[in-house]
Amino acid sequence: MEIDTLIIEFIKKHHVLTLATSVNNQPWCANCYYAYLENENAFVFSTDYATRHGKEALENSLVAASIVLETKIVGKIQGIQLTGVMFVPEGEYKAKAEKRYLKKYPFARLMETNLWVLEPNFYKLTDNRLGFGKKLLWKKEA
Repeated sequence: MEIDTLIIEFIKKHHVLTLATSVNNQPWCANCYYAYLENENAFVFSTDYATRHGKEALENSLVAASIVLETKIVGKIQGIQLTGVMFVPEGEYKAKAEKRYLKKYPFARLMETNLWVLEPNFYKLTDNRLGFGKKLLWKKEA
């Protein structure tokens, strides 16, 4: 199933995702600046390996995330919830991820960046502009 263009457009308009990890039934969340690799349908972000979410992703790569538009106007509520797999990219994938991330966040060149990739396997976009509670779904084909 192809990803609805409204989902892609929403992802491109934003830059922070809230990442949720879990190990031993203890959930955790963290906010991360991301760059989106459209051809790969993947999010690239930087986080230290010593952070709680970094350590937990190394132990359990299945994660969830959300991206939201903050608004108090009910008719404009929009947000994506997603699940996927988080990992440290290598080789050509790492080079592509780094190029995209540094293009979007050139200031990251001034610090140590430990890049990660989140490859989604499910999206749910809620968009009240399309009708109250209207949801668009996408699931990765097996």
